Amino acid sequence: MNIPLSWLKDFVDVNLPLEELARVMTMAGLEVDEVELRGLAGPENDRHGFKFTGLSWPADKFVVAEILEVVQHPDADRLVLCQLNDGTEERTILTGAPNLFPFIGKGRLNPSVKVAYVREGAILYDGHKPGFELTKLKKTKIRGFETNSMVCSEKELGISEEHEGIIIFEEDAPVGVPLADYIGDAVFVIDILPNMARNACIKGVAREVAAQLNLPLKKRQLQVKPEGKPIDGMCSIIIKEPELNNRFMVGYLEGIKSQPSPAWVQRRLRAAGMRPINSIVDATNYVMLETGQPLHAFDYDTLLKRAGNQPPTIITRQAYPGEKLVTLDNIERDLDENMMLVTDQTGSLSIAGIMGGLESEIIPSTTNVLLESAVWNFINIRKTASKLRLNSEAGYRNSRGVHPAIAEEACEQCLSLMAEWSGGRIAPGFIDNYAKKVTDPVNRITVEDIRRILGIEIPLTKAVELLQRLEFGCTLEDNGNVLRIQTPPHRLDIGEEVIGRADIIEEIARLYGYDNFPATRMSDELPPAYANNMISFEEKLRDMLVSLGLNEIITYRLTSPEREERLLGKPAPAYIRLANPISPERSVMRSNLNVGMMEIIERNIRLNDRIEFFEIGPVFLPVEGQILPNEEPHLSIGITGKRYSECWDTHNKSCMDYFDLKGIIEAALEGLHVPNISFKPYDCDYLHPGKCASIYSGDVFLGMLGELHPAVRQKYDLLAAPILLLDLNLDKLEPLAERIYKVQSISPFPSIIEDIAVVVDETVAADEVLTVIKQAGGKMLKSAELFDIFRGAQLGAGKKSLAYNLVYQSPEKTLTDKDASAIRSKIIKRLEQVLNAKLRS
Repeated sequence: MNIPLSWLKDFVDVNLPLEELARVMTMAGLEVDEVELRGLAGPENDRHGFKFTGLSWPADKFVVAEILEVVQHPDADRLVLCQLNDGTEERTILTGAPNLFPFIGKGRLNPSVKVAYVREGAILYDGHKPGFELTKLKKTKIRGFETNSMVCSEKELGISEEHEGIIIFEEDAPVGVPLADYIGDAVFVIDILPNMARNACIKGVAREVAAQLNLPLKKRQLQVKPEGKPIDGMCSIIIKEPELNNRFMVGYLEGIKSQPSPAWVQRRLRAAGMRPINSIVDATNYVMLETGQPLHAFDYDTLLKRAGNQPPTIITRQAYPGEKLVTLDNIERDLDENMMLVTDQTGSLSIAGIMGGLESEIIPSTTNVLLESAVWNFINIRKTASKLRLNSEAGYRNSRGVHPAIAEEACEQCLSLMAEWSGGRIAPGFIDNYAKKVTDPVNRITVEDIRRILGIEIPLTKAVELLQRLEFGCTLEDNGNVLRIQTPPHRLDIGEEVIGRADIIEEIARLYGYDNFPATRMSDELPPAYANNMISFEEKLRDMLVSLGLNEIITYRLTSPEREERLLGKPAPAYIRLANPISPERSVMRSNLNVGMMEIIERNIRLNDRIEFFEIGPVFLPVEGQILPNEEPHLSIGITGKRYSECWDTHNKSCMDYFDLKGIIEAALEGLHVPNISFKPYDCDYLHPGKCASIYSGDVFLGMLGELHPAVRQKYDLLAAPILLLDLNLDKLEPLAERIYKVQSISPFPSIIEDIAVVVDETVAADEVLTVIKQAGGKMLKSAELFDIFRGAQLGAGKKSLAYNLVYQSPEKTLTDKDASAIRSKIIKRLEQVLNAKLRS
């Protein structure tokens, strides 16, 4: 939120340097992201830690001046010559400002036109270039006229992007006064955190600053009082859902004229981030920004016409199925039955608490205004804004909660400003339907409560002094041992009982000052640290996969049944569903990690020739009879694309396949020292039959891997290369990984390498043969790898030949041919006994 300093000073007399004021706000919980300078001088150095932007206006370069006469330039239709007084002398200046054209040829102006005047050498923004680009004002010659000074637009001063005409001040602007003293300002850009929603207004921030500095908070004085006929009977209010709309009140103003707001009001609205519209709408926005209470003005004559020239009945209700409304931004909105509306007997008028309807808006011919000031259920407003994707300043505040007590103050103030800026008469009284009154909590605390939570001793008398700065009502009871605290009627964030006491003590700590808390050592021993084996294992697995060339991704844990059905063919039997999803696409907790993996592959497949991703994260599986789901940690791997990256000496364009993924997971499991890994044929609905395998460690099923099924591929926007996926259950894998394992030194003796080929039945898996070879080879068999498979008529029907490369090596001696022959004979004999294998000659 933007907080102009000039507006803040309407409520608290603060004279601190800008950087010190930013520090005070931040320590109060109002984090200052940036300070935008609009004329005021910034800090001398940057050791304060805050970001300052914008432009300062030196007093000798930027001043208020008056234009006394405007004449046409003799050689240019779009330029004028102005006789100007800057408080020290009269001079002639050149400008092309179109809003000075109406003054051409009118002689000596009375009253004169007050403007912002800048002298030679000033640094300002270039009004003719896009964005905000600084330039230095120099002497120059334009159409035969030498000029070294200028009158400025808002853009040139850094106030806004408006540059079509120059700034024209009020008639009473003091000539010769430094511009920074007249309209100079600084805007504090504050991050309003959820627990500080009450401060999404000027008055809220001022209250916090006043409390921090122990200064009085000033009250706004109304300039126009009600007069004439009371409001009674001009309308009635019906609230259908008090839980969703606990207060709705209206005020009435007649005989007004819509016109531009005063210049100072427009400057403040722009500084706060809002666009000025007219004096009526600007008054509602001004009061909303000042008090935090959103308001809406209806054209009363339009309401009368809709009601058949009878006093209208304002009805707040939930929308009917299929109901629609065209909002002020001229967009037709589709409503559902959970959305609150402001309506009359004819139909809907506005989306409650967010945006008004187009039909009853304020127009230039509006003369009578019915002003709404209402309080809504913040959760309902937040859901409505989210569903409609409709953001507004009113919705921002109503979706965070506004205290009902503010409604009357804001309505009264807004009517006064409307009458002051637009004329007209305010009808005495309000029509107020306060359907469900809010009771402000009362809490009690003791010195012991403060000591227990904060760890320091703060007397109750000191607590009273601190809390009263924030307008809490405080009374000492039980001979001064108990402090009774009444929550002020603008706070919705203070609870009751245990929570309320904690909230109150937090307020005491904020005002006492966190930097005033003494540094102390812990009075208790630190508890023993316990290792989280799963976290350590996941980190080790991450390191292993990154070392193998994979990149980690993190996907949303929220998904939808439709997204999962796209990959899995059908949704899961049950899901953990969100009660208040941010969107339909994020309505359930995921049950499969590969769903998110496929979405990321689809999004990135045209950005890279080679994709190798992995993700480690939980899936959420409902358990019958349990509120909380079973959160199983899983590993997902997805790879696709070229096997080799493009290189000057490599022209292999083959794509990765099942065996590339199998090699990656084998290397990872070997690095984790998971024993007895085996792969077996497996059927998975979304993986290719015959190119899919399960992964076991002994008899423990760990997961599966394979190539994406051709039918599933059609549901995604993919390239021709195969998509390889893996899903591994880390709950089952982690206990199997050996944390303590033996290592072997590298043998200094030479190895013997030889190949054997054995003929086995077609049904015998190569992995079974390899297992028998390793068992028979014993410690002397260093490695055994399959390097060829052959099928042919000479082998016989139902037979195949498997060729293995064997490496023999002893850690103690050099093996002889006789030693190698003995090992080979043992292997062949064992293969014959177990698998009926024959050595191929």
